[in-house]
Amino acid sequence: MAPTPPVLGSLTWLPAAEHPELLGAPVAAALSQLAGPAWVAGIDDELADTAAFTEAYGVPLEASANCVVVAARRAGQTTLAACLVLATTRADVNGLARRHLGARKASFAPQDVAVAESGMAYGGITPVGLPTSWPVLVDAAVAAADLVVIGSGTRGSKLAVPGAVLAALPSAEVLDGLGQPLADEAPPAPAPQAAPRRARDDSDVGWGERPAELSDSDRRYLEDRPPHWGSD
Repeated sequence: MAPTPPVLGSLTWLPAAEHPELLGAPVAAALSQLAGPAWVAGIDDELADTAAFTEAYGVPLEASANCVVVAARRAGQTTLAACLVLATTRADVNGLARRHLGARKASFAPQDVAVAESGMAYGGITPVGLPTSWPVLVDAAVAAADLVVIGSGTRGSKLAVPGAVLAALPSAEVLDGLGQPLADEAPPAPAPQAAPRRARDDSDVGWGERPAELSDSDRRYLEDRPPHWGSD
């Protein structure tokens, strides 16, 4: 008996293996290797980005996972990998991912490289169907999820897959803490500095400057000064 399709947002979820026309070619080819079920739902390809997708189809943000392609560099060599984290977090690319990959530096791969090397559409890249040489780093929270919505290799649909199935991908490695909390607020403004206390004879008039209003004694001095003193 086929598993019951999930109820996620306003989408109609179909068995992914029965609808390869909705999937990117590498994803459709890899479905038979999954250790569990996968469903697919067609969407407007203009709404594939996570924020727009969540708003349009009512799928909770915490039920979605983002897959980012990482370029890890060491000794002049670049290795591509994928990080899969919940959409409520960000991938710790240059921290935990970099250290796990043994790289000197790690960053998001350029868009054209990610698309060419994965064979998938930008905005639809997913861990299912990636090249077998790529490490797939899966955050522990994704692995523990009953079901997560991910890309399908194309912007025109989404996959829904149990977290345990993603953690069982041949190249997958589960890492605790790969997904870091998003910064919700701007850092607090620094506390205002107290104005320095001034001595009673201190003023904004610098040495050698005349005050705007001259006292009677100053005016008398300027009027009576000898000619050879010159002018100020």
